[in-house]
Amino acid sequence: MINDELYKYRWLNQPKHFVVEKHRLIIETEPGTDLWQRTYYGFQNSNAPAFLQEVEGDFSFVVKTEFEESSFLYDQCGLLLFIDDNNWVKAAVEFDNERFSRLGSVVTNLGFSDWATTDIPSEISEMWYRISRRGQDFYLENAVDGKSWQQMRMFHLHKTVEKVSVGVYACSPLQSNFNAVFSEFGTGPCTWAEYKNHQ
Repeated sequence: MINDELYKYRWLNQPKHFVVEKHRLIIETEPGTDLWQRTYYGFQNSNAPAFLQEVEGDFSFVVKTEFEESSFLYDQCGLLLFIDDNNWVKAAVEFDNERFSRLGSVVTNLGFSDWATTDIPSEISEMWYRISRRGQDFYLENAVDGKSWQQMRMFHLHKTVEKVSVGVYACSPLQSNFNAVFSEFGTGPCTWAEYKNHQ
């Protein structure tokens, strides 16, 4: 995996406070920021700050994320793959309470978001993510240590595009803020094994 230089990335919803170093990014979230489209809750919100690079064709992208002093409901930081406001996917740890947080993902297709989660201990403050693309299909993984990868989901994006934007995001949907730290950015050839039909 190639170690990315962060000067290649661009802001979507640039935050007021952030630090960009050669291979590390810190975002201070702002209250009332989120990413969600319609499903169940009805609201639409696309104002979370995201730091993204444009990638064409098949690839894998890896990043390490870290919460710094987050202890407020719905605070979250993680990976974002973005086409437009109605087509994107995010993977993140979302704070819930002192006992557990929610490791989850949201896939938004044609203006409607879903949400899949599993509970993890709230003392886990670091998480690695890897997303891989083959055509319009994607494979999302996580690892606590950056080595022992576990499948989160496989999914399809219905809007067909050659180029997508991929990187990181952080947000605080309610009245809070925290520092999200991102490092170990890497983009390279697709590591998701190609499926061979042996029938």
